[in-house]
Amino acid sequence: MLVVLFRRGFVDFFILDSSLFCRYHKSHQYQSLHLKVVPMLMGNCLLLFLWCLLDKSFVSPLHSSSQSRMGKEQHRNMMAHRKHGMMGVHRVKRGWVWNQFFVLEEYMGSDPQYVGKLHSDLDKGDSMVKYTLSGEGVGSIFTIEPSTGDIHALRSLDREEKSYYTLRAQAVDVLTGRPLEPESEFIIKVQDINDNEPRFLEGPYSASVPEMSPVGTYVTQITATDADDPTYGNSARIVYSILHGQPYFSVDPKTGIIRVALPNMDREVKEMYQVVIQAKDMGGQLGGLAGTTTINITLRDVNDNPPRFSKSIFHLRVPESSPVGSSVGRVKAHDLDSGKNAEVEYSIVPGDGGSMFDIYSNKNTQEGTVILKKRLDYETRKAYTFKVEASNAALDQRFLHLGPFKDTATVKVNVLDVEEPPVFSRMSYRMETYEDTPVGIIVGAVTAEDLDVGNSPVRYSVEQKKDSENHFDIDPVEGTLSVSEALDRERNTEHNVTVVATKVNNPLLSSKVTVTIKVLDVNEFPPELAFVYETFVCENAKVGQVIQIISATDRDMPAVEHRFYFKSPSQTRNRNFTIRDYGNNTAGVVTRRGGFRRLEQSMYLVPVIVEDGGYPIRSSTGTVSVRVCTCDTDGSLLSCNAEAVFFPMGLSTGALMAILLCVVILLVMVVLYMGLRKHKKKDTLMSSKEDIRDNVIHYDDEGGGEEDTQAFDIGTLRNPKGIKETVQLQKIRSEDEPDRASACMPNEDSEDIRNYIHHCLLENSAPPYDSLVTYAYEGEGSVAESLSSIESWVLEPREDCRNICDWGPRFKTLAGIFREHECKDTEKTENEVHAEALNDRMD
Repeated sequence: MLVVLFRRGFVDFFILDSSLFCRYHKSHQYQSLHLKVVPMLMGNCLLLFLWCLLDKSFVSPLHSSSQSRMGKEQHRNMMAHRKHGMMGVHRVKRGWVWNQFFVLEEYMGSDPQYVGKLHSDLDKGDSMVKYTLSGEGVGSIFTIEPSTGDIHALRSLDREEKSYYTLRAQAVDVLTGRPLEPESEFIIKVQDINDNEPRFLEGPYSASVPEMSPVGTYVTQITATDADDPTYGNSARIVYSILHGQPYFSVDPKTGIIRVALPNMDREVKEMYQVVIQAKDMGGQLGGLAGTTTINITLRDVNDNPPRFSKSIFHLRVPESSPVGSSVGRVKAHDLDSGKNAEVEYSIVPGDGGSMFDIYSNKNTQEGTVILKKRLDYETRKAYTFKVEASNAALDQRFLHLGPFKDTATVKVNVLDVEEPPVFSRMSYRMETYEDTPVGIIVGAVTAEDLDVGNSPVRYSVEQKKDSENHFDIDPVEGTLSVSEALDRERNTEHNVTVVATKVNNPLLSSKVTVTIKVLDVNEFPPELAFVYETFVCENAKVGQVIQIISATDRDMPAVEHRFYFKSPSQTRNRNFTIRDYGNNTAGVVTRRGGFRRLEQSMYLVPVIVEDGGYPIRSSTGTVSVRVCTCDTDGSLLSCNAEAVFFPMGLSTGALMAILLCVVILLVMVVLYMGLRKHKKKDTLMSSKEDIRDNVIHYDDEGGGEEDTQAFDIGTLRNPKGIKETVQLQKIRSEDEPDRASACMPNEDSEDIRNYIHHCLLENSAPPYDSLVTYAYEGEGSVAESLSSIESWVLEPREDCRNICDWGPRFKTLAGIFREHECKDTEKTENEVHAEALNDRMD
């Protein structure tokens, strides 16, 4: 037997028996075909026809899992051969003689492409067996000859669209239509040919690499794909090569990695490179298909270039009137790098001219702006020269060997002359003058001059202020300041005068300066005691005891602090008290003797002379009032006069509490008494025990007649207690108009009459009435109060009795009596008020 074994790419032949076997290996599995004629196509152009002639049929040593029934039949045939004594290897009977077929893709012939042949061992060649085909593409792609079992492909196939088709075959009896054997499945594979070129799916590509990179630096990697079968032949084996971009870059033929091939590539020389890469299949052999793509490679910048000035000297000009901080000009150094590598920082090299200027680095324009640091003066200096240095902010250590990454240039600044206002010799002036300086006296002078080339004359003036007085004038030519109004240091210690200097040639140009004039003090006011001192001395005071500390004030304001001196008058010797100066602007009133007696003398006036330390010396004499008071053994004040004026500082805490408690108790008693009196119901006239309506009083005094309507108090008839109230009301009326009563003073001879009338007025039981009149009691409690004219007269709060002198000569005596009582009450009241005021001052 001849068995043909096909392994991919080569053919092995070996003999097993007199029968011919054909075995083809596909995908590492051995499968067999029982064919009369089996075509096999290997590679691109090889076609091998194997005709295996057997006695009756093909045999196959390999069975699929779907042909278990055929395996059993084969086993029965082998057992039959053994019964007949046959030795060796014999072919095995089976129903189907196929497993898979191959068809070439992209077939371009005019006739249908022959795929293979189906044959069953039950087919005796008498056309009694019919072959049927079903599955993918049957009828549209594949067809079978029913009688012969030949399979053809009706159209061209593309493996990239579909690589295999699964079909089912069956042999049936032509007459009965019954299957002779069960249906079996087989595969028709589309044989690949190299009909697809490699493709770059993501092209064109972009990549970047730092400039000055060494050879072999990785740039990027590209990958091409081939739609052909990578497991068959070299149709999908791709090789990469570079078509354009040498000698700068290289590509790995197997991986497609692109690397730097040329050292020291400079971005400043060339920044962009375009590289064309080719991918070719068939391992790059002749006849293979190829595809290309483009890679745009950019060189990234590194700081390999220092900044450079375009010129070595920069000329700038600036007016002398430019303010501090203004721009003078710009300088620029160019850096061939980009981004942060091109950022330039500018600085002024320390030197003579650089102190007047400063430089600012602009990161947006990469320029250096020269700014003015100090005021310029053309008359002082007309030009400045200094150096400016430009350097990179970020340095790359790999390229420091290329040299210093900085550059310097010279800047010359010319100052332009500008007509300026006059300039004062000082920024400000301070002067001094005494407050008694006469008007017209010169205090000081200011000086200003024109520094320009023209040297114009200068005129001076004082700037007038609306809210303040102008006490000084200035000479317009000489600039001397003089007093124009009287000065008062106590009113204003300093005067700020603004002096204006104006150029004669150009009045629009002027400058101002402040002159501070300090007014010096003149000792014109004498010192005085700081307070009106009123103190006391105890009766048991000892010699040398300090009873009061005194101080002084002065309206003058000297340059240094005040200095006061205290002493007693030298022309009079005070045997009771003396003044002791402590040397710190204070003094003490000291006793010179003991044994003061309040009954002998209750008040002492101690004179004190106060002198200041000014020039000329001013002095004044003050008085300290000292009262003699009674004190306890501890020196605590008890009383100073008959009215018992207490000084709180001389009483102990217990005594003060006792006094306050007594005062509170008295106030409570008074309030209770007034409340009870207000709510007490008065007894009626009928129920009063002192009702005198039934008593007839005889007296021999002659009344005033019918005209004497106010000679008696009718209220006494109603209530004898009203006489006291009447007296009090008359006293109140007498205080309202004292001048009227003073017009009619009594004579000295009327003393007896005054005493008699006064006695009669105070006596309730014997009023000097001319007649007895009885009135009915009206009662109390009315909202409108009493309507009686009699009671209204009694309760009149402000009845004026001081106009009695206007009634005629017969009432002068009575008017004198009232005047005498008023004088006594007034004197008593004034004494009480004076005592209270004195006690308040001593407190």
